[in-house]
Amino acid sequence: MSYSPDNALIIQSDRTVLLDVHAPNAAAAQVAIAPFAELVKSPEHIHTYRLSPLSIWNARAAGMPVAAMVAALEENAKYPMPESVAQELEALGRRYGLTTLTKRESKGDSPPGENSLVLRMADEPLAALLQRHDQVSPLLGNPLSPTEFEIDLADRGSLKQALLAAGYPAEDLAGYLAGDELSLRLLTTTRSGAPFELRSYQQEAADLFYQAGQAKGGSGVIVLPCGAGKTMVGMAAMAAVQQKTLILTSSLTSVRQWRRELLDKTDLTEAHIAEYSGEQKATGPVTLATYQILTYRASQDDDFLHLGLFEQQAWGLIIYDEVHLLPAPVFRMTAELQARRRLGLTATLIREDGREGDVFTLIGPKRYDVPWRDLEGQGFIAAADCTEIRIPQTEERQMDYAMAPRRYQFRIAAENPRKLDVIHTILEREAGHRVLIIGEYINQLKAIAEQVNLPLITGKTPQKEREQLYTDFRAREISGLILSRVGNFALDLPDADVLIQVSGKYGSRQEEAQRLGRVLRPKRDGHSAQFYTLVSLRTCEEDFAQHRQLFLTEQGYRYQIEILA
Repeated sequence: MSYSPDNALIIQSDRTVLLDVHAPNAAAAQVAIAPFAELVKSPEHIHTYRLSPLSIWNARAAGMPVAAMVAALEENAKYPMPESVAQELEALGRRYGLTTLTKRESKGDSPPGENSLVLRMADEPLAALLQRHDQVSPLLGNPLSPTEFEIDLADRGSLKQALLAAGYPAEDLAGYLAGDELSLRLLTTTRSGAPFELRSYQQEAADLFYQAGQAKGGSGVIVLPCGAGKTMVGMAAMAAVQQKTLILTSSLTSVRQWRRELLDKTDLTEAHIAEYSGEQKATGPVTLATYQILTYRASQDDDFLHLGLFEQQAWGLIIYDEVHLLPAPVFRMTAELQARRRLGLTATLIREDGREGDVFTLIGPKRYDVPWRDLEGQGFIAAADCTEIRIPQTEERQMDYAMAPRRYQFRIAAENPRKLDVIHTILEREAGHRVLIIGEYINQLKAIAEQVNLPLITGKTPQKEREQLYTDFRAREISGLILSRVGNFALDLPDADVLIQVSGKYGSRQEEAQRLGRVLRPKRDGHSAQFYTLVSLRTCEEDFAQHRQLFLTEQGYRYQIEILA
């Protein structure tokens, strides 16, 4: 044991871990516990982590032994670790792998695993327990032994979800079907003539996903901040797998960006890349599609017309960009596609619907994560200053707010007309910088666009017009853009360095993280990005704003608060 008052960690009996950022070994302690401890918050002096079942099982799935987790805590602790914490860590950690899924051995001329899988339990008491579990029991096929059961191939994903709910997550060693061959090589010089090489963390992330083609690899989630090059990780995974790939994205803009990057940085040609969207329905060796087109149906009673795309082709790899946005129908189809390699890419695994467990079971465990501030310190993403400006309403509007039904109060606060004066002040202060103004309510954004004379992009803006405006912004022909919720994701605007958030989707931490990401690409002159959030004083918007900030404070960002008279 190496307990010392100079160490960084205080381990508490409720399974929270406090990290003293001023301790001499704070940075080493943070690195040591990051694989298995979930960061809850990280304000100035003390960071709080939680040892949750999912965080522990993620670490076990990534190959970290329980003994290594216990050692990391003990070696960095100020005081002795409560015995109950070590025992609980041991108990939770050992649960992963007590159930395993493998291919069934071949029968006669049938290749192994062609018709079914085998679920193996560690012992007969566990088998008896799971046979009585409401969600697990219906998925168990014929018993092959007291601790082994035949599993239908189609139930592979559903069973993993059920086992997670039962508290015994399965280690899936059943492997993958081979997709059609895809020859893809990353270039060392881009088509535009610039040198190209994966950053070390991008290559490491891809390697941890693929794991040299072993059954333990090939599925999982990579967590990297916006601007850190998640697309590069996806391309590196494609180069490793070398099989037909389906890439699912959040928008048509993202589809076009993936196409540009693939054509610029790989040896693929236009003929290799197909688009499956509202505008065209083509498939190819690499197919780019949106979640929206896959989940389209004419009415709630109709079938999803395009989900069949998943099973129509011999995919060797499916990439889920912005995996935290996965809609329920795509989750359901993914549950049936567990024989395909699956890569999730995201800036944050936070889901406001609490379905992180489904991401873990159906896409795969978290394979790689790195704190935003670490990449900022290495210059891979820009530093950012975050400012919340609290703006009073007029007395008349404050009365309207007070008298309004609760469900309307947030919108009244969000559309505070006095925010427009503050926008003018910020634009004067940030003159010469590249500005994005983003909000939730279209009427509010239209009013701002008329006042500040900047173009507005909403969901109704034609794709061709959007692309032209983004091109004009990159070419510095326009100094700013006003964006509705379409600006939350997948915008490649590297010179944007000021973002003004005038309204948001209630208390969404996920949205806050994505919006900050719009201005985090490294700046050519090295200066910091500015992130402004406008909030109406003495309203529920203050409470929602505080919740939205949680993810950024967890990442180590601090908010400066300005209260206007």
